[in-house]
Amino acid sequence: MKKTILIAASLTAMAAAMPAHAEEAAGESESDIVVTAQKREQLLIDVPQSVSVVSGEALEKLQANSFADFLKAVPGLQLNQTTPGFGRLVLRGVNTGGVASTVAVYQDETTFGSSSGLVNGAILAGDFDTFDIERIEVLRGPQGTIYGASSMGGVLKYVTRKPETGEFEVRARGSVEATRGGDESFLGSAVVNIPLGETLAFRASGFYRDYGGHIDSIGTAGSDVEKNINDSKSYGGRASLLFKPSETLSIQLSTYLQNLETSASNNVDSDPATGRTLYGNLTQSQFVPEGTDVRYRVYSAVVDADLGFANLVSATSYSTLSQSFRGDLTTQFGGLIEAIFGTPNDFFQGQLTRVRRVTQEVRLQSPESDTFEWLIGGYYTREKGVIDQTFNAVTPGTLTPIAGLPLLGVARIDSRYREIAGFANATLHLGERFDLTFGGRYSGNRQSALQVSDGVLAGGPNTLPVARSSENVFTFSVAPSFEVSEQATVYARVAKGFRPGGPNILAPGAPANLATYGSDSLISYEIGVKAETADRTFGIDIAAFHIDWKDIQVFGQINNFGVNFNGGKAKSDGLEFTTTLRPTQGLVFSLNGAYTNAKLKDDTPPQVGGLTGDRLPYTPKYSFGANVDYEWDLGGETTAYAGASLRSLSKQPAGFDFAFRSANGRQRYLPSYEVVDLRAGLDFGRYSLEVYAKNLFDSEGKTSFEVPGNIPLGAGGTAVIRPRTIGATLTAGF
Repeated sequence: MKKTILIAASLTAMAAAMPAHAEEAAGESESDIVVTAQKREQLLIDVPQSVSVVSGEALEKLQANSFADFLKAVPGLQLNQTTPGFGRLVLRGVNTGGVASTVAVYQDETTFGSSSGLVNGAILAGDFDTFDIERIEVLRGPQGTIYGASSMGGVLKYVTRKPETGEFEVRARGSVEATRGGDESFLGSAVVNIPLGETLAFRASGFYRDYGGHIDSIGTAGSDVEKNINDSKSYGGRASLLFKPSETLSIQLSTYLQNLETSASNNVDSDPATGRTLYGNLTQSQFVPEGTDVRYRVYSAVVDADLGFANLVSATSYSTLSQSFRGDLTTQFGGLIEAIFGTPNDFFQGQLTRVRRVTQEVRLQSPESDTFEWLIGGYYTREKGVIDQTFNAVTPGTLTPIAGLPLLGVARIDSRYREIAGFANATLHLGERFDLTFGGRYSGNRQSALQVSDGVLAGGPNTLPVARSSENVFTFSVAPSFEVSEQATVYARVAKGFRPGGPNILAPGAPANLATYGSDSLISYEIGVKAETADRTFGIDIAAFHIDWKDIQVFGQINNFGVNFNGGKAKSDGLEFTTTLRPTQGLVFSLNGAYTNAKLKDDTPPQVGGLTGDRLPYTPKYSFGANVDYEWDLGGETTAYAGASLRSLSKQPAGFDFAFRSANGRQRYLPSYEVVDLRAGLDFGRYSLEVYAKNLFDSEGKTSFEVPGNIPLGAGGTAVIRPRTIGATLTAGF
């Protein structure tokens, strides 16, 4: 069943990228939205599941360079983040605050991060820069059949631009920004595409983003006095070589590098009960600068061969993720060290987290067919992980270690993860209007971990026994769809997702039954409609879902050792929608929203602190995004555009906390907030000038809430979005 229509409602940010008259000029074939959600190119309407797409052009007009910038364009996608490169993605409420991911991040064919629960994969989601990408695809609901482990909430996929053999291209962008109460920011990026003959092409891009800080340390409880301590930098680039000797064979080699460096987190001192910001401004009590350095490296090779009866695709990758950070623990441990050793000090924890991952996927997929399409494949991944911690007392106001102290504390965890899987997916076309898509995946994983520690605070030298685990899991999906007309499709989907269990590093004397924790799994039930009018002036994409989640993975502590537990059950019910309206040429309205009611059905283990009926962390019950854009001709090659965006979130629960829950009868909540952005620009053909305002009304939106004990005077820490920022961008290309 083949269609040539555009489901505009699913292209949530297309209002900023392709107004109605541009579609008419481009022609129907160029305006069809193609996605790779099921690992083959398909029209979006043919994919029987909830998928949002944001084009690269839309991301540029939204000035969206990272997770935090494009959330407004994707209904139901939430970000729990304290620092760039240090964030957790949440879809459909599938989150209990554990340490293993529930949303998988892909760059083209390469999965990034970790499937293990031993290297903090959940809070280190790959926050890739969005410059020079084709589009972002967000697949909601479990994707275990095709995408495997750690995609039980969904998948975020960056689809990059391929080298082109027929076109030379050079393009550069430069921006300057001013943030209320902070330092200026400077951003630049450039791309070049070079044909090297009829069969070979090279494409390379680079970016550098220097963000000024906007949070002060004001001397609270003797902390430093310093302005704008949370400045950050992000820089890197991508290079790709495409060899296409014939229409039946292509080989693409790619590399991607990115560094994210910050001088401090985006946390501000806040009321530990309400999350309201203390001291009348955005302040953080800094004794030791809390710097982070996150580095991404992705190397991949993709071979696509047309064998006639089927396409053979081989995708090989090697990727690394490393994160080093310095955590200020002066309030928590400085007084203890002074009491024991008589030495005034500042105190910090240093930590290096590193994942090295090799993946290999081979799949065979049939050509397009009006009767039956199939895909079969095999997958292998191997991970090596390290968490290396040190505890350090330094001379106040410096990073100079205090001489004469014994070893205070060191700890290291080395972990291994290996997975082998086979999967298959097929679509049966039962007549001209009814399709049945189904698939399954069987996977097995083995894991091991070793921890060693030493020092006064660690109780002396200690090497724990090697912890091991293994398990085999089957996931499936079934999705019937019915074409009501050429402009409307109704579908349903039942799918299973899972997340691997693994070994625990146990404290001395901990119960032996906690030596491992099992996988958790969920079953998702979804129904949806994708439809638009024949003239494409109105479109809607709406989906309702129910999720049953069992053996949920949660995280707690025993004797100051972090331990993964299996809890009981949870559920999530919700509705997501996107609508697009094009009332006249050049004018586009879009509205998206999500209702998500995600709750525990059982108490968690007491070390975690969740009780039956508690809502799952960092999922607002309501979230909405609205966009309006208007583009018009000024004569010749010159066009102008103007647009605005609104994002609104209801209050959302923070992480589970048994003591607070017992004392207050509820968990902590982050306050609701709204953010308004404006944009306008002139396009002269080779050159364009854009101006924009982010967070126009200076909303103090909160993205995390913790009360960790290392903030003076018992305060909590809440991460805040960037204050009002005004910017301008100049683009040149040929």
